[in-house]
Amino acid sequence: MNNISLAKSHIIQAEERVKHASEALETGNYPYVIRQCQEAVELSLKAALRIIGVEPPKWHDVGPVLRREKERFPQWFQDNIPRLAYISRSLRREREPAMYGDEELGLPAEELYTRYDAEQALKQAKTVLVLVKKLLHEALGREVTSINDPLNNK
Repeated sequence: MNNISLAKSHIIQAEERVKHASEALETGNYPYVIRQCQEAVELSLKAALRIIGVEPPKWHDVGPVLRREKERFPQWFQDNIPRLAYISRSLRREREPAMYGDEELGLPAEELYTRYDAEQALKQAKTVLVLVKKLLHEALGREVTSINDPLNNK
């Protein structure tokens, strides 16, 4: 399987996680939203690395790799790398607490996150996905006619 095929697969999997995160937001399962968004961001950014021919690392936060490989991306994507790396790092920090809670404090995951936290994570995951899908379309030589950037929906 080549890098573009793997990138497409990662994007499909990221879209599925965003879909489930959106559903979980409506049912009030905020820790699940956080976890699904973290996974969506990780998959999306690993897809971005594959699109430019870089084998992604086996760890969860690929922000440092994005920064290291910055010059291989188109300028518009380079301009977004600081934001993408920030999102990757911040959601990576929430990966385990969203699943297990804070075991040190004895707090379950449901007590750690609010609707606001979940909404922000979902907005971030959608933003990353939109940017990576645009990158894929460009790599495939397709014109992207409409991208629904969640940052523009204030």
